[in-house]
Amino acid sequence: MGKAEEFEELRPLLFSIAYRILGSVGEAEDAVQETWLRFDGSSTRPVSVKAFLSATVTRISIDVLRSARVRREQYVGPWFPEPLLNDPYEDPARSVELADSVSMAALLLLERLSPLERAVFVLREVFAFGFDEVAAAVGRSEPACRQLLVRARRHMEAGRPRFAADRRERQELATRFFDALKDGDVGGLQELLAADVQLVGDGGGKAPQLAAAVVGADKVARLLGTVFPWLLRVDASLEPHEVNGQPGAILRDRNGKVLHTLVLDVLDGRIQAVRVVINPDKLGHIGPVADAWAVDREVRQARRRG
Repeated sequence: MGKAEEFEELRPLLFSIAYRILGSVGEAEDAVQETWLRFDGSSTRPVSVKAFLSATVTRISIDVLRSARVRREQYVGPWFPEPLLNDPYEDPARSVELADSVSMAALLLLERLSPLERAVFVLREVFAFGFDEVAAAVGRSEPACRQLLVRARRHMEAGRPRFAADRRERQELATRFFDALKDGDVGGLQELLAADVQLVGDGGGKAPQLAAAVVGADKVARLLGTVFPWLLRVDASLEPHEVNGQPGAILRDRNGKVLHTLVLDVLDGRIQAVRVVINPDKLGHIGPVADAWAVDREVRQARRRG
């Protein structure tokens, strides 16, 4: 097997590591490409290609994350990871951990960690790398990595919900939610939302977005139940789709271009959070991006006409 074939076989794993460290599809793809260039340019063959490539993509991702954090501190409004529709890496033995680790909620918790803590947590907890491999990847001793993992676990466990919904329950709840959303059924929506549910949007100052998070079942249900029927009236379409391993949807304009993604955070039989990514810079990997400002104007005009 040649270098290119070996690399392509491991590409899904490399992307999945990079995405969990970076929370960005574009940056993860760039990190994987840089990993290939370094591998292809190396004159010596590593003892373990998997270990070499995993370590390389991890180090690149750590460096990228350090610079990205400065930009995220200056970000306009709430920052969310770029939505991921399909995780290319599969491991049946760790399917639950993989799905949980790529959720918006988990990625936002990972944002609380230092770049080193985040990398150690991802390699050890998500992908079950040995501590010797983790240490080699991040350039620290094994005892130091164990301490980094302890701190990372403490931060992650403090923010995790106590009772998670199973996959079937989440999907059934999501189906009812999207049916009520399309119908503008405010009462139906309210029944599915937790009392302290939050609706939060990430527009990055580049698309229409909420001025602040909307909190509470009544407020969220009324806003969603009012806005979405008008979007459908201007020929937008709601396409249910798993987003970051959770129930979600893609909203498209009449030409099929992406307006935004929406993902639901489900817990104890209720929707705890509705997260919307509308920043066009974060949607290009899904497909051609719509002009959200133009659609917003069209909706406003339609509402004035009644």
